[in-house]
Amino acid sequence: MNMITKVPVDGGAQSVRVAIKDRPLWQRAAIFGTPLVVLAAAVTLWNSDPSPAAAPPLPSVTVAAPLQREVNLWDDYVGRFEASRTVDVRPRVSGQVVGIHFTDGAIVRKGQLLFTIDPRPFTAALAEARAGVATAQSELALAQLNLGRAQRLLAANAVSQANVDQLTAQVRTASAALAAAQARVRQRALDVEFTQIRAPISGRISDRRIDVGNLVSSGDSNGSLLTTINALDPIYFTFDVPESLYLKDSRERRSGAAGEVAEIRLQDEASYNWRGRLDFTDNGISQNSGTIRARAVVHNPDYFLTPGMFGNMRLADGGTAPALLVPDAAIRTDQARKIVLTVGKDGTVSAKPVETGPLVGDLRVVRSGLTTADQVIIQGVQFAMPGAKVKPRVTQIQSAETAAAKAPPPDTPSASQATLAAR
Repeated sequence: MNMITKVPVDGGAQSVRVAIKDRPLWQRAAIFGTPLVVLAAAVTLWNSDPSPAAAPPLPSVTVAAPLQREVNLWDDYVGRFEASRTVDVRPRVSGQVVGIHFTDGAIVRKGQLLFTIDPRPFTAALAEARAGVATAQSELALAQLNLGRAQRLLAANAVSQANVDQLTAQVRTASAALAAAQARVRQRALDVEFTQIRAPISGRISDRRIDVGNLVSSGDSNGSLLTTINALDPIYFTFDVPESLYLKDSRERRSGAAGEVAEIRLQDEASYNWRGRLDFTDNGISQNSGTIRARAVVHNPDYFLTPGMFGNMRLADGGTAPALLVPDAAIRTDQARKIVLTVGKDGTVSAKPVETGPLVGDLRVVRSGLTTADQVIIQGVQFAMPGAKVKPRVTQIQSAETAAAKAPPPDTPSASQATLAAR
């Protein structure tokens, strides 16, 4: 075979034909051998039998039996604190304010002096009323003397009965005038007393609305507002109860269950630190909202709680009950129902519908749908599908006490809660 190739010489257009047979042996072997090697490799791959693919490993999941414990059931509400008593301090006499005797926002006690109104006009009026009493007493004494003299003369037939009757009426008139004068004295004395405005209740006082030197007017509702006092110990916690929970609570009370203990936590608290007792339920359900107003009384000795604060309250739901608990992360939602994935003895995954209850820490109460013999997938739920096989790794659910201690409070409380019952 005389194959040739062109080799450029000195970069010009001339070329020299070189016969392949004139090439070295190793070059001729490379030229003819490489295509043959490639062809042989292709034939080998075409004729070779494919090896079977290895089966993928089963996904590994962690399973555990539901934790069985006694729990206390609670109903959860959101409410607001209100003062147990609120008083608008207004003057009972008109005049000029000459003294203020409290600090804005301080705690005041019942009877503590708050404001002083100029008492001089009222003191003068009191002195005038006392003088009127003296005048009435003098007139009454004169009328009684005249009546006594006339009665003695009547015995001697020196005066007529008509004169005696007239003098008797004068005595009665003088007695009435004296009583009126004494009433005026008491009224004027009250006016003098009202110039010193004192706290009607104990509590936290607001700021002053009137400064010294201002004239104030008295009145039941249109009088000058001086300040406001809120009674804070005890303090009220008011909340709205849905009709369904109201019915449930009412039936439990009729059956003798105690459902009046209330526990409250504030917005920045992780636990329920405040305790109270339900003492009032309104006399009708609102037609607009379908709720009824209720309140609990909470002790507040250090005046920490203040009106307007929001809080989450849980109300005892009728004692303790046995319950099964699983991690809340193991609960899945399938359209309108809740399910958990369990693993059978052969490793097959199945879905079980469950009825869930409140949270205990990060564990969810399961009211129905599970038994203590079920192996619930608590880790690796995303790798398990109903009907598929998995490789289970058995463990135990974390203690509910630890879970409850570690879990933060929910931002949005549910309709009910639960806590572990004391062993």
